[in-house]
Amino acid sequence: MYEGSYPHKRYKETIEFLRTHVPAPANILDLGVHNPLVTLLEKEGYSVSNTSGEDLDVDTSQVTASKAEVVTAFEIFEHLIAPFNVLRDIPANTLVASIPLRLWFAPAYKSATDPWDRHYHEFEDWQFDWLLEKAGWEIKARKKWTHPIKKIGIRPLLRYVTPRYYIVYAEKKNAL
Repeated sequence: MYEGSYPHKRYKETIEFLRTHVPAPANILDLGVHNPLVTLLEKEGYSVSNTSGEDLDVDTSQVTASKAEVVTAFEIFEHLIAPFNVLRDIPANTLVASIPLRLWFAPAYKSATDPWDRHYHEFEDWQFDWLLEKAGWEIKARKKWTHPIKKIGIRPLLRYVTPRYYIVYAEKKNAL
């Protein structure tokens, strides 16, 4: 992989957004297990630790014990039944989180082979904003982008013009 090249548009957009709002080096707790995006973030100069794959709906102990300056959550909250709980429990004052947006022309994602790989929520942007606000976060920056696919049909055409991903930079309200 050469400089500036990413295997997915989502990685490119995510890294550019993070660079803009949280320049490296920064100490990050990334919600979710280690993944290819984390490897790219480490190459960018970020120090990243991950949660261990525990069910964050019921166990936020790794989150609450973290001393990281920043928490990231890239396509995690849609998998949780109660994302409010982990959002409320984050001790860091900075959050960068992205979600797939609800698409009116496609059903919610559900893997046929992995029982954990399914979306309980597919938010509209205003719903995610409201969730963050209720959990004590103030959004300082946001961005949306499309996710075109190389297929023929009405849905692939709609994916060229309909935003699929939404990312926010937020700070904890009343943080010292």
